[in-house]
Amino acid sequence: MKKTLLGIVAACAFAIIATAAEAPFNDEVPDKYTVKKGDTLWDISELYLRDPWLWPEIWYVNPQIRNPHLIYPGDIISLVYIDGRPRLTLERGRNVKLSPGIKVLPHAAAIPALPLDIINNFLSRNRIVTQEEIDAAPYVVAGHEKRLLSGVGDTFYARGQFDETPAYGLYRIGKPYIDPETEELLGLRAQDIGSAKLKTVDADIGTLLATRTVEEVRVGERLLPHEERRLESTFYPSAPEDTVEGVIMAVEGGISQVGHLDVVAINRGEREGLAPGNVLAIFKQGETVTDKVAKEKITLPDERGGLLMIFRTFEKMSYGLVLSADRPLAVNDVVKNP
Repeated sequence: MKKTLLGIVAACAFAIIATAAEAPFNDEVPDKYTVKKGDTLWDISELYLRDPWLWPEIWYVNPQIRNPHLIYPGDIISLVYIDGRPRLTLERGRNVKLSPGIKVLPHAAAIPALPLDIINNFLSRNRIVTQEEIDAAPYVVAGHEKRLLSGVGDTFYARGQFDETPAYGLYRIGKPYIDPETEELLGLRAQDIGSAKLKTVDADIGTLLATRTVEEVRVGERLLPHEERRLESTFYPSAPEDTVEGVIMAVEGGISQVGHLDVVAINRGEREGLAPGNVLAIFKQGETVTDKVAKEKITLPDERGGLLMIFRTFEKMSYGLVLSADRPLAVNDVVKNP
């Protein structure tokens, strides 16, 4: 009987060890981790997982916890075994009163998936628009007393169709995003220049007051309704559901080299199934070399060089943040499923 029991215990222990070995966890991980202010979900995923985008597969959703996908400073993450499989579970690090009044923890207090200061700073300065939106937008025709440049507190004039929108954003239209593979126009980058308040409209000429400027307002700047461009922090690292392969079209700052925590634009978007939180691997384009034996040029295989996470998607393109760069990367490098 004892031998039988020992055999069962040994078999169970072996099964657990085997399961743990097959799991995507790092070699040394803490049994418990207390979330700190400043942590991101990516940081915690990297702490536990060899492949952080597998987070959804090992995260145990506790039905007794309200919004279990939201993690707050002070919460405790534990590595446990459920049905013989390793899982990460959440324990709230604060008392949440369910009665008589329900204390709702604000989403904004939860730790983000990525460093939001970098992303929101970028989003506050840029938006993607279509050619149709630009064609329909009013544009600056002159400053007060025929000035070519206007600043904060100045009156200026714009022409176009004005509706009941009391305030507008001022934008400078940049270079278009062109798909380097198909030459399709994917969108136009509009750079934030400032804000303006509509004072009066006479026919199709509007008189406006510049209420905020980050650069001097030039003739030709476009007026677009304000939009909320701050990022929701409630998504989590995941692999794309579909097979995705594209290229890096541009990097913030107009340079060609790509590094850690750079914002990049890629030529794949919602129509290809991308969503915020999707992680893509970056592959350095293989170099073209000469085969001196066969006397011909050949292209070497692409080499994996980093990871990025998508944080903003549009129909035809997306913005991502480079989370790791193991080697020099550049515009036109390939991105695909990790």
